[in-house]
Amino acid sequence: MFRHLREDIDSVFSRDPAARNVLEVLTNYPGLHALMAHRLGHWLWRRNLKWLARTLSTLARWMTGIEIHPGAKIGRRFFIDHGMGVVIGETTEVGDDVTLYQGVTLGGTSWNKGKRHPTLEDGVIVGAGAKILGPFSVGAGAKIGSNAVVTKEVPAGATVVGIPGKIVKQAEPDSPAPDIDPAHREAIRQKFGFDAYGVTQDMPDPVARSMQAMFDHMHAVDGRIEQMCKTLRQLDASYRGGQLPQLREEDFEGIFDDDDSPCAPVESPKQR
Repeated sequence: MFRHLREDIDSVFSRDPAARNVLEVLTNYPGLHALMAHRLGHWLWRRNLKWLARTLSTLARWMTGIEIHPGAKIGRRFFIDHGMGVVIGETTEVGDDVTLYQGVTLGGTSWNKGKRHPTLEDGVIVGAGAKILGPFSVGAGAKIGSNAVVTKEVPAGATVVGIPGKIVKQAEPDSPAPDIDPAHREAIRQKFGFDAYGVTQDMPDPVARSMQAMFDHMHAVDGRIEQMCKTLRQLDASYRGGQLPQLREEDFEGIFDDDDSPCAPVESPKQR
């Protein structure tokens, strides 16, 4: 039971700058207390002393606010920071060097027996309040943002945020980002009369990234139409392309005023 205690204590020092000495960690870190109780409970569970294991788990929950089912498999150097409200289900599997923050749930979505809870591979970090629900894997080195709700597999090295959880960053993207000419963007901004690019390409906001993709597509379609009209005028001097409806600033009033919006606020002509 105490074989990995030294490693568990060292993991606290490596991941919490507030830790000052061993005595403080041993006496004042509920995450470590819950882990110690779980290691004993898991030992009892494997020897079919299930009632005793569950009772120990319940006592640890009363003392620490952390509920770890004794059937869960926990790796080495596991660290729960703060810990209150953490719930780890029976068939959960946690690798080495995993970090959880308060309010995390590693739960299931089925009442059927068998594998119901997630598997966290080595080096995963799960932010406060996140919920990972279901019998799938979260790849090594992945990061789950605070309050995210994850219900499907996460590849290694990815970052997931939002409800439902969306991948906003991968260590090795499947496809390169589109090459958008900044000068063309500026020309469209001047034409439309407002700036829809108050975000960067790597902005960790799925809504912002979706809006960027839609506007980039609009830019490409606009350029294609201009080229078609130019070709038609060359073929037929009498051809006249109709004017596209203008986008007015008043059409967008109130949309970009919120500071939480992924786009920059609309500027008046005087401000420009």
